[in-house]
Amino acid sequence: MQDLVIVKDVTFGYGKRVILDDVTLRFGRGQVVAIMGGSGMGKTTLLKLIGGLETPQKGQIIFDNQVMDTANRDSLFAMRRRMGMLFQFGALFTDMSVFDNVAFPLREQTDLSEELIERLVLMKLNAVGLRGAANLMPSEISGGMSRRVALARATALDPSLIMYDEPFAGLDPISMGITARLIRELNDALNATSIIVTHDVPETFAIAHYVYMISSGRIAAEGTPEQLSASTDPYVRQFLDGEPDGPVAFHYPADPIEKEFGVRV
Repeated sequence: MQDLVIVKDVTFGYGKRVILDDVTLRFGRGQVVAIMGGSGMGKTTLLKLIGGLETPQKGQIIFDNQVMDTANRDSLFAMRRRMGMLFQFGALFTDMSVFDNVAFPLREQTDLSEELIERLVLMKLNAVGLRGAANLMPSEISGGMSRRVALARATALDPSLIMYDEPFAGLDPISMGITARLIRELNDALNATSIIVTHDVPETFAIAHYVYMISSGRIAAEGTPEQLSASTDPYVRQFLDGEPDGPVAFHYPADPIEKEFGVRV
């Protein structure tokens, strides 16, 4: 399978804090690939690097066989036009209608007529079951519906790559299931590559082709959902089973409590 995106030998951090340490990930064309792991492990940072919002301190981001150069504005923007992004909690423009939110990238990035834009927007909204909500404002729809509008907006330009930052956060079980199904269906319909940053194991394992698990800036485990579900690796088991302690310690490193308080325990 051909890769659309390769994160190759990438190191990135803020100051002395290393977020990602010499990591390599591959995202195949037509695949839904999940990036999972605890909070603060570098998952969203990976999305920023792939989207060109951050520049690796070492290594390369390769998009469709082209090395990303964040200093080359024209090249970077050309790549971004082939990417869609669903932000955490949707991030709709609150002063725009549902229709105008989805139309926004089409108006900004194309020279299409308003008549054609209208047809495309209604098609996208129909695909997520919200054509009837086109004239509503974001304040008039539920959180789950807002996420679906954001999904329609993210796919408005039929991107080659769609990135999702915690797409299931804050959703009820019904909305979560609908969103997961739509992610997979839209990915297959567009023959796109989808990258999902998430903590939600059941929904993700139901739709993902491949999963990377990140811990302490490195790839702790990777494989298909079936392979990871059968894994006996301590980190994988702690994450999937939700255990409070294990390779990822419950206590943040600190001096012994005896030293801190001057008492014996």
